[in-house]
Amino acid sequence: MSTALATSPAQALETPSPQRIEELLGAFVANYDAKQSSKALYRRVLKQYFIWVDKKGYLLSQIAREHILEYRAELLASGMSSLTVAAYLTAVKVFYAWAEANKLYPNVAKGAKLPRREHKFERLPLSQEQSQALASYSQTLTLRDHAIINLLHRTGLRTIEASRANIGDIQERGGKRILLVQGKGRDAKDNFVILTDKAYLPIAQYLKIRKRAKKEEALFVSLSNNSQGRRLSTREISHIVKEGLKAIGLDSRAYTAHSLRHTTAVSILRAGGRLEDAQGVLRHSNPATTQIYLHTIKEEMRLKNAPEELLDSLY
Repeated sequence: MSTALATSPAQALETPSPQRIEELLGAFVANYDAKQSSKALYRRVLKQYFIWVDKKGYLLSQIAREHILEYRAELLASGMSSLTVAAYLTAVKVFYAWAEANKLYPNVAKGAKLPRREHKFERLPLSQEQSQALASYSQTLTLRDHAIINLLHRTGLRTIEASRANIGDIQERGGKRILLVQGKGRDAKDNFVILTDKAYLPIAQYLKIRKRAKKEEALFVSLSNNSQGRRLSTREISHIVKEGLKAIGLDSRAYTAHSLRHTTAVSILRAGGRLEDAQGVLRHSNPATTQIYLHTIKEEMRLKNAPEELLDSLY
C-alpha cells in the first residue's frame, strides 16, 4: 500500500528544498520493505543524492538518465570505492523504481549499471610471520583483549558478530564446541563457527574473571568504571584489534580488524584447505566472494617462485 505525498506529482520536489526532501524520503521509507537499519541507510544515502541535485541546480522533475550517469561518474571521481559507489547508486535505483510506481517521476535510473567490483582487498591479510607476531603480542594484553583478537584471528568473525555474541552462544554440537553467529544483515543466530581449543581457551580464561556472568550476557563487555558490564560496540572491538596491529608494526589503513577475517581465509588456503573450506568458515553464500582470496595465494606463489630470478643464472 503506497503512502500519498502531501503534494501532487507535478508539484513534488520541483526544487529539492529540505522540507520537500524530508517529505519524499518519509513516503519512500514508509513503503520500503526492509529492516530499520536498511531504511536509515537508504535515507542517508538518498539525502546525499538530493543535495547533489540541488548543488547542480537541477530540478528533480527534469532529471534524466544522463544525470544519473553523471552522478555515478562524480562519485567514482571523488575517490569512493566501486563497492561504495554501487551502494549509493543502488539506493537511487530503488528510489526511482518506487517513484515511477507512485507516478511521481519516470524510472530514469533503470538499466544504469553499477560499477564493477574490483577483485582486490581494501584491507590486507597478514602474512604468516605477522600472524605469529600478533598472536604472541596479544598474549601480553588483558584476558579480554587477548580473547577478542584471538577469536577474530582464528574464526574470521566480523566485529558486528563478535559484538552480538552472548556467553550462551557457546554450545556443543556434533562433539564440537561452537559459537552461534548472527551474521551481517541477519535477524537470527542461524550460523556458527567452530571453537578449537586454541580459540576457546583465552575465552574460558576471560570468563573466569567475570563473576556471576549469565548466559544471556554479552560475551565481551566493557571494563570501564563508567560502563562496566556493557556490551562492547563494534568500534571498541575494532579499536582493540587496531592497537594490536599497530603494536606489531602494521600501522596503516590497509590493516584493520577486518584484516583478520581476510587472514583467516588466506591461512586456511595456505595450510592446504579448499576454497569451499574457507567459504564455510567465512559463511559466504556466494563462492565467487571467497574466490578473491585465491589471488593472494597466487601472488604469494608468484613472489616466492619468481621466474625472473631464473634469468640471473644465465646472464
